[in-house]
Amino acid sequence: MELRQLEYFVSVVEEGGFTKAATKLHVAQPGVSAQVKQLERELGQPLFDRSGRSVTLTEVGRAVLPYARAALWAVTGMRDVVDEFTGLLRGRVVMAVVTAPWALDLAGLLADFHAKHPAVEITLNEMDPVTLAEALAAGQVDLALLGLGAPLPAGVETQVVIDQDVVAAVGHGHELDGRDSVTVSELRDHTLITLPSGTGLRSILESACAGADFRPRVAFEASEPYFLAKLAGHGLGVAILPRSATARHHDLHVLEIREPAMRGQMGLAWRTDQPAGPAARALVEHARATMGGPG
Repeated sequence: MELRQLEYFVSVVEEGGFTKAATKLHVAQPGVSAQVKQLERELGQPLFDRSGRSVTLTEVGRAVLPYARAALWAVTGMRDVVDEFTGLLRGRVVMAVVTAPWALDLAGLLADFHAKHPAVEITLNEMDPVTLAEALAAGQVDLALLGLGAPLPAGVETQVVIDQDVVAAVGHGHELDGRDSVTVSELRDHTLITLPSGTGLRSILESACAGADFRPRVAFEASEPYFLAKLAGHGLGVAILPRSATARHHDLHVLEIREPAMRGQMGLAWRTDQPAGPAARALVEHARATMGGPG
């Protein structure tokens, strides 16, 4: 059994097919197929079901996959440790965000990290919350920046970097315009505008509404809080969003949410139950020190 066979096997899984895996690996597609077939012969079991239009993992393939990934992680870790002893940090790190809030200088953070470790390749991806959580669980992301409140995979540690009120915002002329506050129960009869399912803020809202024995009637959702504010400013409903998202909108009236009050948090998240290479550890440490905790 060769590491190249494991690498090709994992790439086919992650890329969703032999052709895409070959493109990623910069090899011919028949070469990828041949190596995977050789691995299957050595194991004595098929790893992929090739009967349909797309390849899918067999039961054996699903069972083998974590061990293949662990073997590749171990080899990468060995190489990274050797590089660490030479004094030059190398490798590749992946950071993922649900959105890049303007209040956090994410570009500056990455630029400073690159200046300290120029031999480390940095990748930044924007993902929806569900995909990000799955990527974090699969070890495909070294560091995540996301809203907290929704369940995270086991073995993930977090550090809060933004902690603020969640408020309601309406356009001028709305029936709630002029009031100072609104209770969660009073939101029952209003059309709501908020973040998508799976986000931390949406989970907090749904939990608060469940405590008041109703499900929120969400008519508009978007991943960018400032767009939610614009929708509310045009009279399309009551936006439930972090207070900072209302700061630049003069066509909004902002209300406190009471009974219960809600807090919105964003935080860094990283795996602690798997060995991380020196480059990944350096990125996590750099981000934690740079962003610190909520003010």
